[in-house]
Amino acid sequence: MFRRTQTTADDSPVSVNDPKPAGKGRPTPKRRDAEGRRRQPVNAPQNRKEAYRQLRERQATERVKAREGMLRGDERYFPARDRGPARKFARDWVDSRRLPSQYFLPFSLFILLVTWVPFPEQIRGQIYVAVITIGWPLMMIGVLMTSIWVAWKIKRLAEEKFPSDNLKGIGFYAAMRALQIRKLRFPPPTLLPGGKPVPPKK
Repeated sequence: MFRRTQTTADDSPVSVNDPKPAGKGRPTPKRRDAEGRRRQPVNAPQNRKEAYRQLRERQATERVKAREGMLRGDERYFPARDRGPARKFARDWVDSRRLPSQYFLPFSLFILLVTWVPFPEQIRGQIYVAVITIGWPLMMIGVLMTSIWVAWKIKRLAEEKFPSDNLKGIGFYAAMRALQIRKLRFPPPTLLPGGKPVPPKK
């Protein structure tokens, strides 16, 4: 009567990227074979020393990337204490002003250098008296009063500008930034004294 005709299956391998779907006469590729073709060679460490070396290289690359991001002002790379619009507002407010507290460290360094200069005994005694009894106390009072005023001012302004934000410690944050030498502040200032933007580096 009727005799079934047999077709010979094509045993040639099928590419994973072959747009023609597997159909009659073409066997479906096995899953493990398809995944094997997609796998890329992995440079796995051969021992613990090699694994440690690769870890250090990755960490060094991440540190460089994070520092470059912070220098660009990218908040994704900032520490948690420097993130958020309220903290940026505090930094900009401090950076746009010349405050007495920012001269505390340079003044202290100047005093230290003066004490090393071999002046005559009489002049050295007069310098010590002037520094200890006049200069140093005035500088400490100025720093203390400036820090208190900056902390109070920033806290009050931030509460008005960001009423729904967490402002815990923002006054202390601003006061500590005001104590730092401008060139050593981090994140770097984005405003010059007076409020003008810092020109981009060439």
